[in-house]
Amino acid sequence: MMIKIIDYKAGNAPSVSHAVTHLGYKADFARSPHDLKDASHIILPGVGSAKATMESLREMDLMKALEEAVLRKKTPFLGICVGMQILFEHSEEGDEKCLGWLKGKVVKFNSEKVRVPQMGWNNVRFIKNASCGARDDFFYFVNSYYARPVNEPDLWGMAEYGDSFAAAVCSENIYGAQFHVEKSGDAGLDLLNAFLKLKGE
Repeated sequence: MMIKIIDYKAGNAPSVSHAVTHLGYKADFARSPHDLKDASHIILPGVGSAKATMESLREMDLMKALEEAVLRKKTPFLGICVGMQILFEHSEEGDEKCLGWLKGKVVKFNSEKVRVPQMGWNNVRFIKNASCGARDDFFYFVNSYYARPVNEPDLWGMAEYGDSFAAAVCSENIYGAQFHVEKSGDAGLDLLNAFLKLKGE
């Protein structure tokens, strides 16, 4: 097993690595295209903005390597927080063109209805069964923006913050969690463990 955590300036790779290690796995940081060649699982942690994350991936020359691993080799991929948001086509945050692996866009919470950013625990309801199993529970969020998927089958988990929003998405081998799995106690660790047990094609 070769678990790779993408380590970029705006990410929180060390805390995700700590969670993976806590579960009894070994993970390496990916900082170059070569680091992704033998990956069995890829995790993209997220802290900061969609724009900064996309800029980092481009600076590290990881775009083609990610597409090869995730879209062609079907390596299991998990995007966390901003790492989930950039799966979509466009983010209002910095007016940024994102990866476009999933159809949809990322928009800001309405600050007239709710406090922005959302910070703290929120209940997530998983609305479809996925190969990476998860249970309804409370997970830890820090986000000002949220994804609006175009394709309903991509919705995996929902939460309420003013209105319903996409808390988790999945499509084939691609998974995204708006919450921080690494900061979400047992529920987050269980989800991470289920992801790491997935087999790629």
